[in-house]
Amino acid sequence: MSLHIGILQTDSVLEHLQPVHGDYPDMFMQLFAQQDPQIKFTNYVVQEAMPEAVECDAYIVTGSRLSVYDDELWIFQLAQFMERALNQQKKIIGICFGHQLMAHFFGGVVAPASAGWAVGVHTSKVVPCGWMDGGAQDLSLLSSHKDQVQQLPEYAQLFASNELCPIAGFTMNNQVITIQGHPEFNKGYAQALMTHREDILGERVFAQGIDSLTKDLHSQTFVRWALSFVRQQVTTYAPPVQWRATKPKNINSSAPADEASL
Repeated sequence: MSLHIGILQTDSVLEHLQPVHGDYPDMFMQLFAQQDPQIKFTNYVVQEAMPEAVECDAYIVTGSRLSVYDDELWIFQLAQFMERALNQQKKIIGICFGHQLMAHFFGGVVAPASAGWAVGVHTSKVVPCGWMDGGAQDLSLLSSHKDQVQQLPEYAQLFASNELCPIAGFTMNNQVITIQGHPEFNKGYAQALMTHREDILGERVFAQGIDSLTKDLHSQTFVRWALSFVRQQVTTYAPPVQWRATKPKNINSSAPADEASL
């Protein structure tokens, strides 16, 4: 039986970049289809409406220019939908904004990174896990974010970390896998996005990001791991979890609107 993945689209590629690079749902569908062409996809534009029903085996939460702590009604509604899906034993794959969203509303802490923007290729050290199909290795992915997860949610297990982003990837209770990087990006799109934001990034960060594009990427490695994680059959959890999305009481952020990630 083929896997049914819902894409919870939280943003779109900038309009002037779409003719060359397409939009995020296409990026994810092409990326995952390289590992399994039989996957069925359904896309949901969550800034317009949440899915009416939990009908997929797993959900990808995409990146966004917004911050997870921004005062936008749909952001918490998305967290509530994720709660519904998780309580029905579905799986979540959180990418960048999705990685941070899972932390922010499920017991962790997200805030602007003291180091500022992370762009270009960043390589994380990886903790070996049983679901890492093909074995564990360092993981190099494209990044584009200013916010970071500063504290893991309870019961989360860190599996990826790098110097600029210590909490770069985690899992929760065999249902959630997240990554701060962007496996769906290719180098051409990353370069176009950095060029668009050159003034925001500053000369040093921009130059470092562009120079990093000579490094190899491991996007397919992450997708292979994510699919292995999603497909693992686990019927008992320790400890048992009743998922609940909760708004943090105190949010202290200085990140500029629309420029926290992506």
